This record gives sequence, C-alpha cells and structure tokens, in this order.
Amino acid sequence: MSLELAFTDKQITPWGGMALMKNMLDHIGWDQAMLAAQLPQPGSNRGYAPEQLVGQFMLSIWCGANRFEHLEATRFDPVIGQVFGYERMANYKAFTRLIDKFDQASIADVFPSLYQHCFAQVGLQTLTLDLDSTVLTRYGQQQGAKCGYNPSKRGRASHHPLMAFVADSRMLANVWLRPGNSASANNAISFLQSSMANLGAKRVGLVRADSGFCEQAFLTHLEQSKLPYTVAMRLTRPLQHQLVNAQWWPLLNEQTEQQARSASPVLPTPTGIELCEISYQADSWDAPRRIIGVRQSIRARPDAKGKTLSLFANDEAISGWRYAAIVTDLQLPAVQVWRSYRGRADCENRIKELKYDFALGTLARASFWATEAAMHFVMLAFNLMSLFRAAMQHQINKSGTTHTLASLRQQLFAQAGFITHEGRKTILKLATAMQRREWLSGLWDASKSFDKPVSVKRIFDPPK
Repeated sequence: MSLELAFTDKQITPWGGMALMKNMLDHIGWDQAMLAAQLPQPGSNRGYAPEQLVGQFMLSIWCGANRFEHLEATRFDPVIGQVFGYERMANYKAFTRLIDKFDQASIADVFPSLYQHCFAQVGLQTLTLDLDSTVLTRYGQQQGAKCGYNPSKRGRASHHPLMAFVADSRMLANVWLRPGNSASANNAISFLQSSMANLGAKRVGLVRADSGFCEQAFLTHLEQSKLPYTVAMRLTRPLQHQLVNAQWWPLLNEQTEQQARSASPVLPTPTGIELCEISYQADSWDAPRRIIGVRQSIRARPDAKGKTLSLFANDEAISGWRYAAIVTDLQLPAVQVWRSYRGRADCENRIKELKYDFALGTLARASFWATEAAMHFVMLAFNLMSLFRAAMQHQINKSGTTHTLASLRQQLFAQAGFITHEGRKTILKLATAMQRREWLSGLWDASKSFDKPVSVKRIFDPPK
C-alpha cells in the first residue's frame, strides 16, 4: 500500500488519559494546596503563575520527560493545556528560573505543607517509615557534587541524598540533597525529625533503616523518642564471632489450613533459613541491645541476601551461609522482627522507579538548592501518582498488581484525544478501542468521586 502525506489543523493530544489525573487533583484540592504553599513569585506581572509552572513540570514528568528541556513536549500540546486549565503554556526556562529562586529557607517554608496535604489523603494514622540513601552520578559542575561512594561510576562526582519512604502508601515523606562524600547517617536525626513533620497529623509506628544508620546517636534518639525500630547492622569482627557462637534454630515452612486438615498432612519442612537472638553491645554503644541474626543456606537458596562472614571464609560449614543482623527494640518474636524488616527492601524498587520513570537522577541545576527543590517536586509528583494508583487500584487492575508509571503511561495515559463543544458542554473525546471504553468510563467516574481518605494496606501493626 502506497501512502501519501497530508496535515490537519485539528488539535489532538497523545495524552488524553491525563485528564484522569486532573480529575483526581481537583478531587483532593491540589490547586488550593499549591496556592497556600506560597511559592516564589515571578518578578514581572507578565510572568507565569508558579502553580502553573509546577503543574506543567509534574505533567511533563508523568508524560515521560527526563530532562528540563523535555518540558517542551507538553508546551506544544494545546489540548492538554486546556484539560489542565492553562491559557498558555510556559517555556521550560520559566520553570528553571522558578527553582533557581529556592534557597534553604524557602524550601523549608514551601514543601512541608505540600507533603502534609498528600498524607492527609491517606486513611491510616500510623505509618511505617523507611530511611535510605542513593547515589546520583553527576557529569557537570553542580554544587555539592563530590567524589564518594559510587558503585556504578567509580571516581565520578555524585550527590548522595537521604530519602524517607512511607511503606504503607508507597509514598515519600522527605528528601535531602547531600554532597557525594556524605556518610549515610550524616544529619540522619535532623532528617528524621523533618520527615515526621512532613507527615502532619500521622504518627510513625516503626522506623526501618539500613546499616548506614546503625550508629549510637541515631539509635539513642529513636529510643528516647519512643520510636520502635529495626535497623540492619554491619557485620563487624566482634559481631561475626557472636553470630558464629549463637544458638540457631531453623525456620520451617508453615502448614496451610488445607494441609493440616488433610488425611495425610504435609509436615513442615526446613526453608534453608535459620534465626538466632543475642544481646550484643558494640564498641561505640553505651548499652547492649537486642540483635536478631538471620542466615540463609547458599545451597538451598542461591539468591539469598546477606553476606558471608569474612573471618570464617575457610570454614566450609560457616561459609555456606549468608548472614544478616538486625538491631531492634521490638519485643516481638524473632521471626516477626525479621519479616517486618524484610519489607524494607521495597525501597529499592521505589528508588529504581524514581530514577527510571521520574527522572530523579537527571534533573540537576548548578545551584545546590535549586537541585533539591527540583527533587522535592519530583517526590510530590511521585506521591500524587501513588495516590492515583491507590485510589484507582480496583478499577485499573482487579488482580491487585501495582503498576509503575511506565505501565500506566503506556496502558492508560497514552490515549489520543481532542476537545469538542456541544452547546455549553466541553467534551474530551478519546480514540479508545471499543472493548476498553467501558473500563475507561468507570475510571473516569471513579477519578472524580473516590472515597477520601484513600484506603491503603497497613504494613506494620504496633503492639498494644
């Protein structure tokens, strides 16, 4: 078949499905929250409203932008501009000028209320807070980019931000940009306090963190603040000796109710996982603490997490296991402590999604505080998308699978459409396959009227 090329003046958007996000934002009052946040104002009365600039930025991120210059993709889309109520779309440089106005004080003034508004939409009152850090490689001359731990680009300058995740709602409570040569626990106490303030009226039922946070000052602060915690430990030499000499017991597969009632019940079997419990005082600690040890057989579980004990590398019986240790003040059985901590690994999935789908590592400015401001807006874009996924979960996928932004972008948001007028009605018409129209109509109705606050699954139930 031979094709000829022709053009049309009809205004069409490839992102008609983004109208669902607009419905959700209106339903939770996001525009009012942005107005109340007191963003830096333009220097000219002809300038764009900062609320629009932030909205355009988030919209572009949701549509796949991973550079500031990519904001132009939505700038030249008049249909999506009408959907979001923008009379004229701004150049990407207007947004970069906005974030260049941020300093440490204005970041502290603007963002807490926006985080609090996000978490006010979540039904749970007690949340699980996960602390982590990541490495963002830099290639320019950005402020704070220093050479430090960088496993993917050794010797390359980087930033090393701290991040606080709320596991229950799969949202972020905070991010602090730091130089690349910062240790994980650097400013950890102040960061934790700031993150808890961003939660508003919510309270923290459990703090989970990796071994970089396992320091005397941080653990003492958690205990004095009466914040339950599970924190991974470094396998130092004294701790390795304690683990080797501990009394281990195997973790067995639990019987299902059907197996227990059957005529020939299936007996519990070893899982290749063993646990121990010890009281241990590190050299830098002022008192002993409860330690839960976990080891997994490399033969039975080749992909097991953990580390082999370097002091016993030549001992065949010991080197066949991978070990981990968790310090905690929880008074729960050891297996429950381990299972409650194990869920913290989901942080890595959130970090990957932030880097690959939300352009976390590529939106950097020369100014340190401008870069941090851009990161906060990325986190808020992530939170709003998480709220959308939670509110629309049953309509999007009844199997309960959680979609990444990349999946939603391809399956839902990429809907060609145009705007028409019938009488006094403004109508968005989408070019959607016939078999998907009923599903999309259900999503449209749900996005405007879902129950608030949004129901999410509780990760950890604090003991009474």
